[in-house]
Amino acid sequence: MLKPILTIICILDLFALMLAGLYMLSMMTKRRPKSGFYAKLGDVHYAHRGLHAIHAGIPENSLRAFRLAVNNGYGAELDVRMSHDGRLVIMHDESLKRTTGANANISGVTEQVLGQLTLEGTREKVPYLEDVLPLFDGKTPLLIEIKTENNNHVELTRRVVNLLKQYPSLDYMIESFDPRVLMWLRKHRPDIIRGQLRENLFRDENCTLNPLLKFALTNMMGNFLSKPDFVACKYEERDELAPGLCRKLWGPQFFWWVVRSQEVADELADQEDKIIFEGFAAK
Repeated sequence: MLKPILTIICILDLFALMLAGLYMLSMMTKRRPKSGFYAKLGDVHYAHRGLHAIHAGIPENSLRAFRLAVNNGYGAELDVRMSHDGRLVIMHDESLKRTTGANANISGVTEQVLGQLTLEGTREKVPYLEDVLPLFDGKTPLLIEIKTENNNHVELTRRVVNLLKQYPSLDYMIESFDPRVLMWLRKHRPDIIRGQLRENLFRDENCTLNPLLKFALTNMMGNFLSKPDFVACKYEERDELAPGLCRKLWGPQFFWWVVRSQEVADELADQEDKIIFEGFAAK
């Protein structure tokens, strides 16, 4: 009786080890370069959605916020979405409600509608990627997040990359929560530095993905397909299993968002991690 039980236990243990091995392989990334992080791309801090401060009349993802970031020697993180007529819009939310008051989604409106809107009660207009790139060209770098919607990952990524070609002196990286963006870049533009964004999607009340996909993305199980150059994680989730295991196994460059104090920034600098910050002047 004991022998069959032991055999079953051994089979289950072997199966568990195989699953664990496959999981560890699935989160494979590129390793952090020994000679520093891609020249000056890693030598600056990145202002989250620009150097914004709405109490001073400077909205997030506005041209004024991006000018201030450049003028203070910071890089900037920004979000790119695509309008109904194919314009590359700088906006974090798909809905225009929070930042403009308009009850509409970016993917459903045109340039004509967007041109009538202003940001957060100021005179700042909704900017396009083509408005922002010249501000950083030959100056500080950009961390460009591609926000996909309705399976537009191929068209949106292609449009962004084609526009970036017009700025040969611009230093930039592209990141996305959507692994398909990174997979497209790996195949068509492997020269572009690409990063996988990660957060615990089970904590996101607005996430409508099915539980299986939530699990896979939360645990970075698409990395082996996209092979990111870096990983960008939510700072509050730094002690979760997936980021810690990925760091130990594969040693990629890490970005942390959103850092809101110099104390935290100093702690991460000691680990050679990079920060995306807001709410203070990072040193």
